[in-house]
Amino acid sequence: MTKHIFVTGGVVSSLGKGLTSASIGMLLEARGLRVKMQKLDPYINVDPGTMSPFQHGEVYVLDDGSETDLDLGHYERFTSTLLTRDSNYTTGQIYLSVINKERRGEFLGKTVQVIPHITNEIKEVVKKLADDETDVVITEIGGTVGDIESLPFLEAIRQIPIDVGRENCMFIHLTLVPYLKAAGELKTKPTQHSVGILRQIGIQPDVLVCRTERALDVGDREKIALFCNVPLESVIEERDKDFSIYEVPLSLQSNRIDELILRRFHLTAKAADLEQWHEILHRLRNPEHEVSIAVVGKYAEHRDAYKSIYESLDHGGIDRRTQLRVQPINSEDIEEEGAERLLAGFDALVVPGGFGERGIEGKVKAIRFARERGLPFLGICLGMQCAVIDFARNVAGLEGAHSTEFDRSSPHPVICLLEEQKDVTDKGGTMRLGAQPAVLAAGSRSEQAYGTREVSERHRHRYEFNSNYRARLEAAGLVIAGTNPDDSLVEIVELADHPWFVAVQFHPEFKSKPTAAHPLFAALVTAAVERHAGSAWVAES
Repeated sequence: MTKHIFVTGGVVSSLGKGLTSASIGMLLEARGLRVKMQKLDPYINVDPGTMSPFQHGEVYVLDDGSETDLDLGHYERFTSTLLTRDSNYTTGQIYLSVINKERRGEFLGKTVQVIPHITNEIKEVVKKLADDETDVVITEIGGTVGDIESLPFLEAIRQIPIDVGRENCMFIHLTLVPYLKAAGELKTKPTQHSVGILRQIGIQPDVLVCRTERALDVGDREKIALFCNVPLESVIEERDKDFSIYEVPLSLQSNRIDELILRRFHLTAKAADLEQWHEILHRLRNPEHEVSIAVVGKYAEHRDAYKSIYESLDHGGIDRRTQLRVQPINSEDIEEEGAERLLAGFDALVVPGGFGERGIEGKVKAIRFARERGLPFLGICLGMQCAVIDFARNVAGLEGAHSTEFDRSSPHPVICLLEEQKDVTDKGGTMRLGAQPAVLAAGSRSEQAYGTREVSERHRHRYEFNSNYRARLEAAGLVIAGTNPDDSLVEIVELADHPWFVAVQFHPEFKSKPTAAHPLFAALVTAAVERHAGSAWVAES
């Protein structure tokens, strides 16, 4: 029978349940087990697609078009598990499903209640991932134990061992052991209270992963074990990682968490092969090059809004044995202070996606700076659209060129609403979403980077390159380096007379891993290294 691991968090939020869950999945895969992963989020929004990046961070898009929590990015980067729309459920989705069933009369007139109807729905979405091809399902419960909105999820996972057998379920609780400087000691009481809340609900954790900035001594671990009713060996120290998040799996493995899981489920497995992961950390600690890259966006002060961008840049650095100094720059600051002042000295520029007019002109100015100075550039989604706007205005001479998203009266709408979007009124889950094929132009920078003519990449947008301007922009020197298979939508634009200038309508950051950097990010880092070393183009400029 498929085994279930439930990961909960206590004391405070942002402890890293997603990273912990992903790391456990990676360790179990390294031992030959077949793993599936899932996140259950307590918020009432149906999905994060309409939520502000300031509140929620980035929206992570799957191949099937699902708009999901950013933790699913960790799952895909750390493991090989196939994620689908069944990998992320919210309170909104659960209640919507139950309400729809009630409207169809499926409850035969019964009073619909949180227990059993909502909890049964939650149990069904968890059990849906269990099949003959899966050894372990890891389900992360969002939020913090004690939050009122998490209670239906906790009650549901309390019931699952009754349905499938306690021997087939394991509860791992991530908690905080804070260090009080005034007292000069670690405090275990918050962890005791957190576990106490779980036990009141009816859940006894099997393993405690204790986040801490100071080492736990034997006395601390013994106190936690005694008052939380777990064996001493099941109290695992997880020290803060100042160097890299990619240390987390090896740290958990050194604490033998994979052994605890195998023993709990009476499973036998091969020894973990972590050579590739050790090589990642070796490359991070022993770089051969160092470059600086600017990320210009409207959410610069909120790193989680571009989580996958930063991770993908790291992957490019790992692949090219290069240490990256990545600096977020608010695009509104460029509007006020100018690109020259804020971008001079960088070795490459990334302009990521986004929505809304704020900061648009700053992005356009940043891209113009990169184009004119030979600064290696990667534009993503809105970044690609801003690159087209800059080229149209400042190279092709189309004064007033803009996107109809921001200026419906533009004399030259070089970016316009997708035809399929013109009758769409709802905002949630209605964009061009998920994996879409593209054909790359022979000899283009993109084709050289990918090493193939056909690719599949994930999308999330409503606006597109206006094909009515394609001939005029190509005549001015813009290279259409990628289109969808019927050539009706432009996916990639480049500049031939530039060291490395590539802008894409899709989101390559959603397909990058530390073990397999996305080709476009690896190529950008290579171009940054060449610029840093000093090229003929830079010297002439």
